[in-house]
Amino acid sequence: MKTNRLGRTTVEVTRLGFGGGPLGGLFAPLDDETAAGALAAAWDGGVRYYDTSPHFGIGHSERRIGEFLRQQPRESFVLSTKVGRLLVPQDVDGKLDPAGFHVPATHYRVRDFTRDGIRRSVEDSLERLGLDRIDVLYLHDAEEFFDDALRDGYPALAELRSEGVVGAIGAGMYDTAMLTTLVQEADVDVVMQSGRYTLLDHSALDTFLPACAERGVSVIAASIFNSGLLAVPRPSEGAHFDYEAATPEVLERATKIADVCESHGVTLPQVAMAFPLRHPAVAGIAVGMRSAEEARRNVESFAVKVPAQVWTDLSAAGLIR
Repeated sequence: MKTNRLGRTTVEVTRLGFGGGPLGGLFAPLDDETAAGALAAAWDGGVRYYDTSPHFGIGHSERRIGEFLRQQPRESFVLSTKVGRLLVPQDVDGKLDPAGFHVPATHYRVRDFTRDGIRRSVEDSLERLGLDRIDVLYLHDAEEFFDDALRDGYPALAELRSEGVVGAIGAGMYDTAMLTTLVQEADVDVVMQSGRYTLLDHSALDTFLPACAERGVSVIAASIFNSGLLAVPRPSEGAHFDYEAATPEVLERATKIADVCESHGVTLPQVAMAFPLRHPAVAGIAVGMRSAEEARRNVESFAVKVPAQVWTDLSAAGLIR
């Protein structure tokens, strides 16, 4: 699988990356065996970039990904995780994690973008992963703490990069305006942007992607299926768009895009995966995978070459910018 370099660093990621959210039990329970199967199938398909976070299942995703990657040569993969939430142990008391992950509530999250908090988060992540280093480190979901993340969090990440603890730094967020500010005011290498450069949402084109191109900052596009609406060949009523039920207008637009895709012998998910990589600033995409079957399907969809006429027709119909 082809790789791209992140910014001006020596870190290279496969253009298809493994998104570790589902391995934390996002939306539905997930056992260790199924998680291991998803990781192995992605690896067999050529995926060598794996992304996780302490937030994903309060450590479950990091543990599962670490258990798998420890079996591989360390130089053969790239691993990213995130900072901004510390996990504090607590009594389970029969409760599940209230953040939407189907795991016992063994910990609670404390938001912390201070230098000490970030260093502690990295140490905790390395312990859960069982690995010697992290390749890429992101400030995570800093929208409500952006001033703290820019003032304290970014310098802490830059310090870790200068010490050689991590190879590349950046942020993983939804808000493109804040990410644009980060790109313009800080020396970051890569940004994981969630859900704002997809077939259905082009808002990243306004200021964010131009700023990344100007500053030489790489982008990893996440949530490219917009919570599921673009993950199936033919969207149906009740599908989710950005974690909520899709409106009739959004559903109609997705259906029109699917019609164009089908007329050229490709599917909506295949085109959704190819779309972000058309922008020169986008180095790769990160796609959540929860089973071996899902991983194999994603790898196969990613390998499909989308005919150029698809983009021409979608543009002519006013469906993409």
